[in-house]
Amino acid sequence: MEQFAHALADFVRVHQVWAAPIVFLLAFGESLAFISLLIPAWGALVAIGALIGASGISFYPVWIAGGLGAALGDWVSYWFGYRYKEQVAQMWPLSRYPELLPKGEAFVRSWGVPSIFIGRFFGPLRASVPLAAGIFEMPYWSFQAANFVSALVWSAALLLFGDVIAKIMEWIWRVI
Repeated sequence: MEQFAHALADFVRVHQVWAAPIVFLLAFGESLAFISLLIPAWGALVAIGALIGASGISFYPVWIAGGLGAALGDWVSYWFGYRYKEQVAQMWPLSRYPELLPKGEAFVRSWGVPSIFIGRFFGPLRASVPLAAGIFEMPYWSFQAANFVSALVWSAALLLFGDVIAKIMEWIWRVI
């Protein structure tokens, strides 16, 4: 995964025009049920965030692309859960990790709409919370409001974290 993140960051460094579309796809994959369990893309998002200040990539288009990609991934996951309900637990990879869906359900039932916001920031919950929200029919507009707001905050947090790390590393290299 680390090599993938570095290769993608190097590509974006050379081809800056691709930063927003790549961040959109990474955020979509990171937020899409099933896919996010297989290919966690957060490392690549942080690495691309590190390029923002260092290479002059504009923050806003990349941030919006990341937010929209993440929101779309959760939207698809919600729809999938809503549409396929009980069948979801028998599908791979959830059939191999049967504890994820009940954890997501308990979390959604306990926290309600804030579970969408909170779940976005915690690994396995990121994949299962929107799915569980769809399965258990969380009100659509409540889900979408939390989905889009949390996606924009999550995107900014990852990209800015990368940018801050890059600035710290730059400062350390100047001091040494």
